[in-house]
Amino acid sequence: MKAAFVRIAGLVASLVVVLWGAATVAFLAFRVIPGDPVSVMLGPQAQVSEAVKDGIRADLGLDRPPFEQYLTFLGQLVRGDLGESYQLRLPVTEVIGRQLGATVQLSALALLIAVVLALAVTVLVRGRTGRAVAAGVELVVLSSPVFWIGLVLLSVFAFGLGWFPVSGARNPATLVLPSVTLALPVAALLSQVLRDALVQAEGMPFAETVRARGASPSWFTVRHGLRHGASSAVTLAAYLTGSVLGGAVLVETVFARPGLGRVTLAAISDRDLPVLTGIILLSALVFVVVNIVVELVHPLLDPRVRTSSSRGAR
Repeated sequence: MKAAFVRIAGLVASLVVVLWGAATVAFLAFRVIPGDPVSVMLGPQAQVSEAVKDGIRADLGLDRPPFEQYLTFLGQLVRGDLGESYQLRLPVTEVIGRQLGATVQLSALALLIAVVLALAVTVLVRGRTGRAVAAGVELVVLSSPVFWIGLVLLSVFAFGLGWFPVSGARNPATLVLPSVTLALPVAALLSQVLRDALVQAEGMPFAETVRARGASPSWFTVRHGLRHGASSAVTLAAYLTGSVLGGAVLVETVFARPGLGRVTLAAISDRDLPVLTGIILLSALVFVVVNIVVELVHPLLDPRVRTSSSRGAR
């Protein structure tokens, strides 16, 4: 009981430290960027006097010493207040909340497709030749930028064959190509990890015993090989969650979809620091929470971890 409490406390502490670090880095990074945020907000064509600009700085708190701004910033975060968008004059939570659903939908479907593709390749591809071909295809996919994959899929399946809409979010069909675009690199990495684990399992002593009992190759793969590689694959999938969210920024731009990607690009071009900080903190929160879940699930997948943890507790 004590060991479980200590572990949970450690995970919560890591969550707080990561969020504090992300918030601090975002605050420092945006303060050292050259240029005046107020001038960027108003645009190059704005005919505004310096007195008006000074008033805007005072309203936004940009005229105060940096350390005082930092303490105020942390105090707002502790209260759950991300501030107000410089451009939209709306709470950051509302700006992000309006677009979060579309990005979560895209990312979740992409991860689902990636897992299904990785499992299918691992189970169905047999022999050295088949695995070599799969490895070559995966290398090509991993070497290609996400936006290039999206453009290829658009050219073939939207412009060429006309099977899917080119852009937008009018119906479920518009979600297919963006999701596949995000899923392919993730599926390639997961497939490599699962296949390597399967090859290792096939060379272990217990594999001969399983085969001697008359188990088919497919049964061995599903019952033993995938379980052997599940731990590493789940850990990698948690790590790739962050890359999926990052890739969504490009994919939503290529396919002209609503979501956090377009909000992020608009906030960068307008130097809307509160919105950018909110998106960074959201990404850090998702990454840490997913890794905490994996940390808790890992012992269930790998009995060796559970055994070592129990020994350490003694």
